[in-house]
Amino acid sequence: MANNKIIVPEARQALDQLKLEIANELGLNNYNSIDKGELPSRMNGYVGGYMVKRLVETAQKQMVNK
Repeated sequence: MANNKIIVPEARQALDQLKLEIANELGLNNYNSIDKGELPSRMNGYVGGYMVKRLVETAQKQMVNK
């Protein structure tokens, strides 16, 4: 059960798009249609981990540009 709540509901679409982009970069095509229960937890973890990494990088760049 996921306890993660999106604080800004309008961001859900952007987060889903980011998830798909990162999954494609990792070689997981059609990530939306894949049964996540069939994937090793390592692969699902990679997608989430790279999402966080990309979001942190973006935030850092925005902070530098202010």
